[in-house]
Amino acid sequence: MTTHTARSLRRARLGPLSVLSHVALVVWTLLVAVPIVWTFLASVKSEDEIFGSAWSLPATVRLDNWVRAWDQAHVGRYMLNSVVVVAFGTAGTMLLGSMAAYVLARYRFRGSRAVYLLFVSGLAFPVYLALTPLFFVVRNTGTLPVVGPFIGLDTHGGLVLVYVAYSLPFTVFFLTAFFRTLPGAVAEAAFVDGASHARVFFQIMLPMARPGVVSITIFNVLGQWNQYQIPLVLLSGQAKDKWVLTQGIADISTAAGYDADWAALFAALGMAILPMLAVYTVFQRQIQAGLTAGALK
Repeated sequence: MTTHTARSLRRARLGPLSVLSHVALVVWTLLVAVPIVWTFLASVKSEDEIFGSAWSLPATVRLDNWVRAWDQAHVGRYMLNSVVVVAFGTAGTMLLGSMAAYVLARYRFRGSRAVYLLFVSGLAFPVYLALTPLFFVVRNTGTLPVVGPFIGLDTHGGLVLVYVAYSLPFTVFFLTAFFRTLPGAVAEAAFVDGASHARVFFQIMLPMARPGVVSITIFNVLGQWNQYQIPLVLLSGQAKDKWVLTQGIADISTAAGYDADWAALFAALGMAILPMLAVYTVFQRQIQAGLTAGALK
C-alpha cells in the first residue's frame, strides 16, 4: 500500500473531523503568518505608505528604515544584549535542568517525588505574581559581597539567574519524562565497567537524550528571547545600555507616538523576528523528532 493510499484511507475514516482539522490549521496559519508578513512589508515602506496603502507593495524598498533602527534606535546593542543573556540563560537552564531531570528520573531516594512535584508546581505559578518579590530578592542579592555587583538589579547576571529559575520547571518536567524512557541497561553496563555517575550522565545518557534536549533548548531560547516582563522589572531606565531587545522595541514604540518613526519600529520588529524564524527553520526537524520520540516512547 502506497503512502498516498494510506493517507486517503485515513482521511476517509476520519470523515468530517479531517476536514475540520485542516480548516483549523489553515486558519491558525493565517493568524500567525499574516501579521508577520505585514510587519516585514511595513518595515520597507514609508510612513505614508504604511497608513495610506497598508497591503500594497512599496514603491521603493526602503532599507534605510532598517539602518535607522539599527543605529539611531540602538537595536544592534539591544540585540547583542539579548543574545548574551539568552545564551547564558539557556546554557544554565539546560545544564541544571538536565542534571536535575536525570536524577529525578533514574534514582529513587526519599523525597524525590516531592522535589519533582515542587518543580512541576512552578508551571502553575504565573510569573506576573512573582514580579514584586522577585524585584526585592534580586535587589537584596545585589548587596552580597564580591558577587553582588554582578547579579543584582540592572545587571545581566541577575537577569540570567532569573531566566534560569523561570525556565527550570518546564525543562525538568519535559526531560524527566524523556529520561525515564531511555534504557537503563546501557548505564548499568557502564557502571560495571567502572564509570562514575557523572561520566555516565554526560557521556552516555545525555547524548542518548539528544532529541529531547534539542527540543527543550529551542523552546527555552524562544521563551527567553521573547520575555518582556522580567527584564522590565530588573533592568531600569537608568541601565538603558543593558536593555534587551524587547525593552528596546517597546521604547521605540513609545517614542513612535511622538516622533512618528513607525517605519523604524516595524524594522526593529523584523530584526527581532528574524533570528527566531532562523532558529526554528534550522532546527525544525530536531524539534519534531524530539517531541515525536518522547510521545512514542
